[in-house]
Amino acid sequence: MGGIVIIGAGQAGASLAAKLRALGYDGEVTMIGEEPAPPYQRPPLSKGYLLGDMELERLYLRAPAFWEEQGITLKLGAPVTAIDRTAKTVRVNGETISYDQLALTTGSRPRRLPAAVGGDLKGVYTVRTLADVDAMAPEFEAGRKLLIVGGGYIGLEAAAVGAKLGLSVTLIEMAPRILQRVAAPETSDYFRKAHADHGVTILENTGLDRLTGEGRVSGAVLSDGREIAVDFVIVGVGITPLTILAEEAGLEIENGIRTDAFGRTSDPAIWAAGDCASFPHEGGRIRLESVGNAIDQAEIVAENMLGAEKPYAAKPWFWSDQYDVKLQIAGLNTGYDRIVTRGEGASVSFWYYRGDKLLAIDAMNDARAYMIGKRLIEAGKSPDPAVIADPASDLKALLK
Repeated sequence: MGGIVIIGAGQAGASLAAKLRALGYDGEVTMIGEEPAPPYQRPPLSKGYLLGDMELERLYLRAPAFWEEQGITLKLGAPVTAIDRTAKTVRVNGETISYDQLALTTGSRPRRLPAAVGGDLKGVYTVRTLADVDAMAPEFEAGRKLLIVGGGYIGLEAAAVGAKLGLSVTLIEMAPRILQRVAAPETSDYFRKAHADHGVTILENTGLDRLTGEGRVSGAVLSDGREIAVDFVIVGVGITPLTILAEEAGLEIENGIRTDAFGRTSDPAIWAAGDCASFPHEGGRIRLESVGNAIDQAEIVAENMLGAEKPYAAKPWFWSDQYDVKLQIAGLNTGYDRIVTRGEGASVSFWYYRGDKLLAIDAMNDARAYMIGKRLIEAGKSPDPAVIADPASDLKALLK
């Protein structure tokens, strides 16, 4: 067959395949996905889809007919079992598929609780795939008791859904505060209050000792010895990049599949993009878990597979929807030493500085601040913090 083979049919894989065709590539394109569903959006799974506000068809990244119209072969429900770099082939469902170039967009998987603490009991869920959310959706009945393990964005979004649907929600976070790994204390405080206002019990500095139950979860013993009754559990304790195929094929691994600035792995015929790939960034190396990165990096890789030699310059952005709050994030806050607050109440933004340099912004219900902050960060501009903090200042003027 030859041509380009893409392993992984999520956001990155779909973006890469579509970009190849948009660039005029007319060779064979085969995209292989482990899940049976065509490429779909993951972020709404823990928001609108779980709430019942979004139908399945609206999750799809493209109309199902798009792939056939573009001459892109989709192999779904088809886990790849091996890559033979010498023969330039992949094995899937007993079939051997040859490639000229291969792209790995394998994504990531959620960390699960070990069986030793009850992680294999029925009624214990993670949020990653369509099948995950379809399996847990019937559990969301008003009055039931939901325990969420982990106070990151996935856990908080699930808590918001539970509270809106009338469940009794308890969220535990073993760190001193929710969102500690990803956000400033000010953002943690904002969302802690939002959840408290909706009746969610948040227990920080509190881990899970074990889940209890005979076959199905019915309770939890917390790290402080407290015991609580639960009807079901959602685990949101992070994700790990899916690198097993790359490892078995002998590719270099470094916090994901190691790529150069162009998205090329240690094998010049194999590329990687999305959650599974780490890449050079500002003198270091990072891996980004976001829709924006999956799209942008995959599209650059598509260009480079066709000879562009264009380095990828990440422009990180993220979002989260909880209750009536839309959080929008631009930039990376790593190494910040100062937070500048603009606004107050429901509409507020927190601006991350390291010295005089603007690194990132968290904007809650303030799309204008987010858009201007994003453009400033991408342009390398760092406005005077006093101007940012002054509610009377014209942010748009800072772009001139």
